[in-house]
Amino acid sequence: MDRLEDLESFLKNVDEISELVKELNTSDAEAQRKAVEKADHYISVLEVDEPCRTKINKTMINTNLPSLPAPASMSPQNNPSVSLENFMKNMERDAEDRRIRRRAKEEKAVVLKDKGNEAYAKEDYETAVKYYSDGLAELRDMQPLYTNRAQAYIKLGKYKEAISDCEWALKCDERCLKAYLHMGKAYLALRNYNESRSCYEKIVEIEPRREKMVKEYLTQVDSEEERDSQERSAREAFDKGEEKATTVPQLLEKLSRPKQTPLYYCGGLELLSQAITDCTGQTLFRLNNGISIISGNDMLKSCLLPRSRESYTQEVCVSVLKLWRVVCNGNDENQKMLMTCPASSQSIVDLLASEHTAVRAECLALLCLYSQMPRGRGLAVDNLNVGMLVKNLMACISNPKHQEENTALTILENFASDSKFCVQLRDVFTESVSVPFAAMLKSLSGSNQHFLPILISTIGCLARDEVIRYNMAHCPECWEAFLVTMKRCSVAEYNEILYPMLGLMFNLSTIPSPVIQEHAVSLCGFCLDLLSGNDGGIVTRAIGVLCTVLPQSLAAVQHVVQGGVVRTLHRLLKGAGQTTVKYAIKTIAVCTAASQLAREELVKSGLSVLLGLLGSSCDEVVSGNAALCLGHCLQVEGTAGDLLGTDVVRLLLRHAAGDARRTDVQRNAAVALGRLCQTEPRHMNQLRELHGLEILHSCMKLIT
Repeated sequence: MDRLEDLESFLKNVDEISELVKELNTSDAEAQRKAVEKADHYISVLEVDEPCRTKINKTMINTNLPSLPAPASMSPQNNPSVSLENFMKNMERDAEDRRIRRRAKEEKAVVLKDKGNEAYAKEDYETAVKYYSDGLAELRDMQPLYTNRAQAYIKLGKYKEAISDCEWALKCDERCLKAYLHMGKAYLALRNYNESRSCYEKIVEIEPRREKMVKEYLTQVDSEEERDSQERSAREAFDKGEEKATTVPQLLEKLSRPKQTPLYYCGGLELLSQAITDCTGQTLFRLNNGISIISGNDMLKSCLLPRSRESYTQEVCVSVLKLWRVVCNGNDENQKMLMTCPASSQSIVDLLASEHTAVRAECLALLCLYSQMPRGRGLAVDNLNVGMLVKNLMACISNPKHQEENTALTILENFASDSKFCVQLRDVFTESVSVPFAAMLKSLSGSNQHFLPILISTIGCLARDEVIRYNMAHCPECWEAFLVTMKRCSVAEYNEILYPMLGLMFNLSTIPSPVIQEHAVSLCGFCLDLLSGNDGGIVTRAIGVLCTVLPQSLAAVQHVVQGGVVRTLHRLLKGAGQTTVKYAIKTIAVCTAASQLAREELVKSGLSVLLGLLGSSCDEVVSGNAALCLGHCLQVEGTAGDLLGTDVVRLLLRHAAGDARRTDVQRNAAVALGRLCQTEPRHMNQLRELHGLEILHSCMKLIT
């Protein structure tokens, strides 16, 4: 309280002195005189209320000066300007002295803060607190020292001290986010959940873009409050002697006995699983160290080894996994305890590769439980060997039996939505995913066709990660598998597989790759064959693959042009949907840019469809590529003359003069317009009428 009163008194004095200085600087002589008197009175009051702390009087009086009276005209009492001038000089001198002293204190405080940070980084929190405290002794209004010391206090479990420091930090800066963050953590540790929420919510009020971070902290508060409530209810039930509440601790005590027979443990585990029927039972399991009792039992640990070949191993292992699933179902705190236990988390991954069907099934069921919610996925990703987990899941999928592949696929699909999961998978993706995935595609048959569409879509979700997408785009096994599967799909009706696979190929082929270039001719040949099909979705995606693969291979362009791709796409442009049109016009633009035959084919098919796209499309990609195609076709002799009498000049001029977000649209239209008028000068008449020369001139910077 003394520190708070001192700070408030200091701030009050600063306000009063500031007001006094304003009055002394006024041009009114009478107001100045009153201000001088007020200042003298203020100083005398300060000396009474706050006496000087100097212990030794070092004032020296010069007794050699003659005691001559000052002339009446020069007496300070009769000359307010002299008194004001002296007062202002003293104030300025005092302000400068204070500034110099503060700078020196700031330098010392910064040095001490840095030393405290070094100690904190070494987890020497006591030393860190000492350095931060020494820094505050130098400079009491340095906000980072308060928040840093609060953070160290939290590590030491001194939550009330941390809250006090955060309150002081907020007096220094009322918008200090770190103060609210640390104060929220401290209140949470003290189980003051409402105050903790208020602190976190204040962060969003100050800085709304922190909403995602704050949401995570608020979720933590809710979880802690729920855990606290569960444990309180469980203790009350146990204290009342309720049969359900006493059974769980009794069974755990029996299971903790060492050197019993496997049948003894197996029976105890089954009874415990049956006894835990609600949240109270789950909480009592946790409060009585259920996880550590099981993971610390030598007999049970030996049964959880994946290579154990004893006859009783399977039964005991299944019983343990079933119990874990029962105690974790819908209980966040138990999920956390199980996953953060090294022995259990390692066993969960290893047992996926067990040769026993029942063990694998229970293990998959437990993992499926974790994969369903973001918190469970986060715990699994943080504590499991993700690479080995995915490798074992892919093994379950690639050998479909007993419906294991469906559960394994569900788990992988759920985890694929977690960005942290994808990041951890990057380094092992080729070995753990790409290679087995390619093998499954190559072995397409009636036995695996039911799950391949979901698997392909799941791989597509994983490929949203840019590193994984890059690796897949450069993976030879994947593209070889795509070709084999496309060939097989052309013989048998596997549209449910072809559709998601084309989507995956389209996303991967947006990244230039030597592997794609190597297979471009074959890939584009298969896609060209698909354009004659009746499935509109497959046709659209096949065109999409063409428009991303063709720019990577001139040989592929020549191949599809000779196969009649321009005529086929020209026909599709007339009645297709927006996405199909976008892909088709882009593919035609690639072909006409590289092939004279493609340009001639398009002119022969008719340019009215291009003019229609220029006049009607609101999609800049479509209009830009339509202008580009038209510019290419003007290289065919006689094309410009054939366009006389159309509104081609007006259409191109509108796009050249437009304010499109993509400058490519303006540039392509300007180039086509210039080429049109150069090839057929009679178009210049309409261009002049529409004041088009000025527009073309303004587009020169885009062309150059």
